[in-house]
Amino acid sequence: MFQTMIKAPKDSKSGPDNVSFGFRDVDAGEHGGLVRDVFDSVAGRYDLMNDLMSGGLHRLWKSALIDWLNPKPRTTLIDVASGTGDIAFRFLERAGETASAAICDVNEQMLNVGAERALDLGLVSGLSVICGDAQSLPIASNSADACAIAFGLRNVTHRDQALAEMQRILRPGGHFLCLEFSHPVLPLLKPLYDLYSFKVLPMLGARVAGDEDAYRYLVESIRTFPDQETLLSELGEAGFGNVSFRNLSGGIVAIHSGWRI
Repeated sequence: MFQTMIKAPKDSKSGPDNVSFGFRDVDAGEHGGLVRDVFDSVAGRYDLMNDLMSGGLHRLWKSALIDWLNPKPRTTLIDVASGTGDIAFRFLERAGETASAAICDVNEQMLNVGAERALDLGLVSGLSVICGDAQSLPIASNSADACAIAFGLRNVTHRDQALAEMQRILRPGGHFLCLEFSHPVLPLLKPLYDLYSFKVLPMLGARVAGDEDAYRYLVESIRTFPDQETLLSELGEAGFGNVSFRNLSGGIVAIHSGWRI
């Protein structure tokens, strides 16, 4: 059976009084609850929407992350802001039955969907389910060989705290990877990307997930997320070494890498 640890979500109170929630500023103390409401609304259709929104490309992007991570037997991964568990499941499939992984998310409804997916896939050994805030992870220091966050970093209230926490839980020599929507580097791609993002995606959200506002927020959160070089600097400030990034799909997404030195 799953090893399960539940910790009540904890919103951080430090940092700026106001933070971005899409294109509007909100009180930092309210941000976490607003984000949880978004994912509560779409949890049941989240995986379907990922396929529709990306045309299935999210599967290739996640495969690219796993390829870079290069999972090994007898290693441990923490999948932060795991959603329904895609990264952890791919890690266990690649690393084999001697490896272990934890799916960690602040949203219990998303974790419930992920746990059901794990049962469907037969992943009942070596998997833990943790409900916790990326900014205050209920995980011991120096306890993981790898840590990944895919399409979740832009949703935390204080990115610097989350990065510091993910650095903290890694063992020396541990590898951190962040897969996130970023800033297109091909000039001709940007107007088409904007048209798709602001017109098509909210419509899909309304028709498929029944929540246009949730997907409008997701689009806006992408646009307010820092560019590739800025995020690279933030990894260095959080204590990661040997930081680098790779653009995928013309910079629509990027994978950032850092190591616990």
